[in-house]
Parts: sequence; structure tokens; C-alpha cells
Amino acid sequence: MNARAAIAAIILAAASLAPFAQKAPSPPIDTVVEVSYAQLPPEAHQTIALIRKGGPYPYAKDGVIFGNREKQLPLQKRGYYKEFTVKTPGERTRGARRIISGAGGELYYTDDHYQHFRRVRE
Repeated sequence: MNARAAIAAIILAAASLAPFAQKAPSPPIDTVVEVSYAQLPPEAHQTIALIRKGGPYPYAKDGVIFGNREKQLPLQKRGYYKEFTVKTPGERTRGARRIISGAGGELYYTDDHYQHFRRVRE
């Protein structure tokens, strides 16, 4: 077997195992880490102020339903959570930072596009 064939065999073998690879587990829903309001970036403070004021929001997708598909936030009926953009300085797009607002007034912050959430403690 030449080197190319060996590499191709290794790639095929790895690809066949991909469905069995496990995603890093999310923390249990009831152990969401907290972050104080003061620890959030200033842009998050601006987003929270806009949420409390009811807008207007700078991004068209602000205020849309957040589906919580990965179930990292406490389970609620669809439509309970809404997402809002937290501007990232120097970023030309919406970036990865968001505030998720629950219908009960609770707020969650993510700076890595929904990979990890921290409940905002005010």
C-alpha cells in the first residue's frame, strides 16, 4: 500500500467513526453559571437597556425567538426566550455575543454563539 492509499484509508476510518464521536457535555440546566451585570462588557449593558426600553434594536434579528434547541437553558415553551445581539467592537457582522431574555425577566449572556450561557445576576 502506498502512502496515499494509507492516508485515504485512515481518513475513511476516521470518517466512519464520526457518528460515534461525542459532543462535550453541556452543564446540567439547573447549574447554569452566573455572571454579575458589572462583569458584562459595556455593549451588553447597552443591549440590556434596549431590551428594558423595548427597542428600537439595531439588528433586524433582535427580538426573534430563541429556540433553546440544545436545551442549555431551563426548558420552557417555544417563544419564551428571545435573543438580542451584543455588539462586538471591530466585528462587521452581528458577531457571537448575545443576550437571551426570558419572558419571566431573566437574562442570559453568551459570548460564543450559544455554546455556553451565564445567567445575568443584577
